[in-house]
Amino acid sequence: MKIRPLVSVIMNCHNGDQYLKKSIESLINQTYKNWELIFWNNSSYDKSKKILKSFKDKRIKYFENSKLLTLYEARNLAVKKTKGKYICFLDTDDWWLKSKLKRQLEKFSSNKNLKFTYSNYFKYHEKLKLKEIRYKNKLPSGKITQNLLNHNSIGILTVMLKKEIFKNYKFNNRYNIIGDFDLFLKLSLKLKIDIIQEPLAYYRSHSSNFSKLKLSLYNSEMKEWIESNQKKFNISHYSFFRLKIFYFKNILKEFFLKFKD
Repeated sequence: MKIRPLVSVIMNCHNGDQYLKKSIESLINQTYKNWELIFWNNSSYDKSKKILKSFKDKRIKYFENSKLLTLYEARNLAVKKTKGKYICFLDTDDWWLKSKLKRQLEKFSSNKNLKFTYSNYFKYHEKLKLKEIRYKNKLPSGKITQNLLNHNSIGILTVMLKKEIFKNYKFNNRYNIIGDFDLFLKLSLKLKIDIIQEPLAYYRSHSSNFSKLKLSLYNSEMKEWIESNQKKFNISHYSFFRLKIFYFKNILKEFFLKFKD
């Protein structure tokens, strides 16, 4: 009999009811069926819990906290509740292609040493109802630390990780925006990372993604990360310069959003 390992899918939610139904449906409609959903309600006060409870599926497991935590503190707590051999992440406003889990498990089946894989994805512009492939050029695989420093191309909605990774690693609880960027860079120093070049997921781009609050928080977190990690990652002058340019571009975006008001 073919072994069908359990995949744990983590969905962290703070007032994510607007697009939640579609995200959960994209998991239920997966061609690979041996999964569990760890739904972590991070102090929501909208209809998220009601929508989640409307799905009568024993694979869905519900957890909540009454006090608002940082996103990555909530993600770390959710990881502890998982029972699967593999872990994926799906946010409440994103969704997957039906073959996402199956395709990535095939990667692990063909390479027993693999611990981390990701894919390309579609960016869906909510206002325009338009989709585009996020990365049109070939994405990197193998030892890709320098690639990620030059340009972070790993969307957390696309990753599949072996759970054993979290014995030695976790997300930085301080972060609300860049915790996946931070963790994936650390893992890239130790692991060879594989890639499926085709898009397997949809990232929904909408106004809340680019709110003034989130942009300001991103800028402050990225500034702190650059200052504290330049030596740790042996960041080249070129990569450090690119990160600084990216950071200052976002400072300008934040300024113009304020000016617009």
